[in-house]
Amino acid sequence: MSSAESTAALGRALCIITGASRGFGRAVAVQLSRLVKPGSVFVLAARSGEDLRALQLELAGSEAGRAGLKVVCVVADLSQKEGPESVVKASAEAFSEDIEHIILVNNAASLGDISRFTKDFTNMSEVDSYLSFNVSSSLCLTAGVLQKFPQRSGVKRTVVNVTSLCALQPFSSWVLYCSGKAAREMVFRVLAQEEPDLRVLNYSPGPLDTAMQQEARSVTGDSSLRKSFADMFSEGKLLTCEESCSKLMKLLLEDEYTSGAHIDVYDL
Repeated sequence: MSSAESTAALGRALCIITGASRGFGRAVAVQLSRLVKPGSVFVLAARSGEDLRALQLELAGSEAGRAGLKVVCVVADLSQKEGPESVVKASAEAFSEDIEHIILVNNAASLGDISRFTKDFTNMSEVDSYLSFNVSSSLCLTAGVLQKFPQRSGVKRTVVNVTSLCALQPFSSWVLYCSGKAAREMVFRVLAQEEPDLRVLNYSPGPLDTAMQQEARSVTGDSSLRKSFADMFSEGKLLTCEESCSKLMKLLLEDEYTSGAHIDVYDL
């Protein structure tokens, strides 16, 4: 990316990123920091305070940090009511009147128990807990951010949902993950219909070389699916977070996608 592109392509932004402490969320924070104007603010949320602070230090020492990027860390459990509320509160406190662009990246997610099959899930509290973190939290956080920062002249608003092929296709023994991704994606498709001024994107980053993929190839209950994940790893077919994230940045920069669309990394 040229220096001209990276100077201020996304404006002076308030960027709110969940699951920012590692993996894809971390890559999003790093790459977004190169595309915003000085004076931008990042609100980074995750459950691991130690990892968040390490990222905060890295960003502070970067070119963006030296140019005045402010980074706020929010250690929060998004599955609890107080989690999304604390992120919205921190975002409101960090906002300044010269902000030109509000970007919310709903990245935080979990696989759930992928060692069992649909018929094994009889405990409603277990299912409710999964859906609370993976669906309810992103809906409530997004709603809170939109209420706190309503449409106003001169301020663009972008909402990104990090989705998956699993939102579209069933994967045996992945009933929680597939159901959560499908429900969550529909939330943002509805949002795009309701709020025409918003830019809403469902981005599927593809098979990433992360701890989540390691878990997938180790404990997936369906043996053929587990083998396919193991083969992707052994054959070097996994993407790095940085590779996939660069495709997301390209989408945001070009800003030509249909609001609410599902776009896969392999579509680009």
